[in-house]
Amino acid sequence: MNMDKLFPTNFLWGGAISANQSEGAWNQYGKGPSVADVMKCRSQLNLKEYTDAKTWKQIVKDVKNPEDTLFPKRQGIDFYHHYKEDIQLLAEMGIRVFRTSISWARIFPKGDEEKPNQEGLDFYRSVFEECQKHNIQPLVTLSHYEMPLGLVENYGGWQSRKVGDLFVKFSKTVIKEFHELVPYWITFNEIDSVLRHPFVSAGLTEENRSQKQMLQAMHYQYVASAKVVSFAHRLDEHLQMGCMLTGLTVYPYSCRPEDNYLAQQMRHYMYLSGDVQIRGHYPKPFSKKLKEELQIDFSEEDERILADSHCDFLAFSYYMSITQGIEDGTEKTAGNTITSMKNPYLESSEWGWQIDPLGLRILCQDLCNRFEVPLMIVENGFGAKDTLTKKGQIDDDYRIDYHEKHLYQLAKSIQEDHVEVIGYLTWGLIDIVSSSSAEMEKRYGFIHVDLDNEGQGTLKRTRKKSFYWYKEVIATQGKNLTNGERGS
Repeated sequence: MNMDKLFPTNFLWGGAISANQSEGAWNQYGKGPSVADVMKCRSQLNLKEYTDAKTWKQIVKDVKNPEDTLFPKRQGIDFYHHYKEDIQLLAEMGIRVFRTSISWARIFPKGDEEKPNQEGLDFYRSVFEECQKHNIQPLVTLSHYEMPLGLVENYGGWQSRKVGDLFVKFSKTVIKEFHELVPYWITFNEIDSVLRHPFVSAGLTEENRSQKQMLQAMHYQYVASAKVVSFAHRLDEHLQMGCMLTGLTVYPYSCRPEDNYLAQQMRHYMYLSGDVQIRGHYPKPFSKKLKEELQIDFSEEDERILADSHCDFLAFSYYMSITQGIEDGTEKTAGNTITSMKNPYLESSEWGWQIDPLGLRILCQDLCNRFEVPLMIVENGFGAKDTLTKKGQIDDDYRIDYHEKHLYQLAKSIQEDHVEVIGYLTWGLIDIVSSSSAEMEKRYGFIHVDLDNEGQGTLKRTRKKSFYWYKEVIATQGKNLTNGERGS
């Protein structure tokens, strides 16, 4: 492999966060409550209490609960008041693309207002202008687990087609407002996640989360996404519209045909969102399941809307691979909202997520061959508990090692497999509240934020060792990836 030119000259180096995990100011400046604002910190609960399944009665109780320390996403890292400082740090690192999201509840507090909240629009304009001032291109996710609770209360979440119409209105509002500042957009974060955590992804409570209701919600999201992509392309031909799926390399646990079948079914599920949003239609067997077996609301007009809309690039997250097989007592391990059989050939993080750099190369090749559009990795990262030294430093060599091995395999994918990958964005570029467990101690960032699970701390930002390492990666186009062979 040519070590002098591992990545294309115009490669988009960057990092990602989300509004609900970072902004704070959850009930200020006109913002309404969102699904994220009733998510409790796992470390402060009995694990049996920690679940995505919620009744509306419990949600109402949680919204009224004044103990914000139980709900870390309400404070986040106070990005709302620190964004200039944070973006300055990103610029120092050399970041070229910064992915964040726009909180729907900050623009339309209940989700169905006639006019948007001007304070919310002004805030995001300031953020994106600050990015542009530092030659950082924003990439905005329109829906990242932040839907207004008013839409859950009044419409039952995404099981209502009306919510799709309201999402399109919200999306048109912000795209028209910011299209000259934001060149890259993603409609839904990991849109396939409706089936894994239906409350935060689609506002479905325990009272309405049958398989039919979850698939109906996901269908309405696909249709809404298609409408938004078509609108954006008509508005500004320079906008790049992407769809995002949960990237997982899936292995059968053994060579048993049954294990291979289960792995195949998981791959079909993962590829589904790309099929609909890039190819413009469901695979025929799945379409038949929706229409004939489940009889969901799926009109001919929906089919036309999907067929007429095609995303420009495929964005995906990648943290790990998973292993599928027959339930036979084999040890299980945790993952990105997915439980998997433990692969004996892989190491694991503190949270049980299995580390598989080669799996990223395998996945890139599969996605490239199937969808034939440019790929962008918009989340890749390593969650760990960081410890400050007596000198106030964080020597996170474990995080550097993780990213280095993945980047080396990504370079191979680009050079040797001829896969078109246009960007690599690390997840949690700044320490933020964990999405899955609402904890601060599970840190991904290259910038440390002084804050604990109980919301205590100074919020001081500190550059980790990985900060300087990633800065050099960007400056040298990856020429400092000297240890990459360890991941080959």
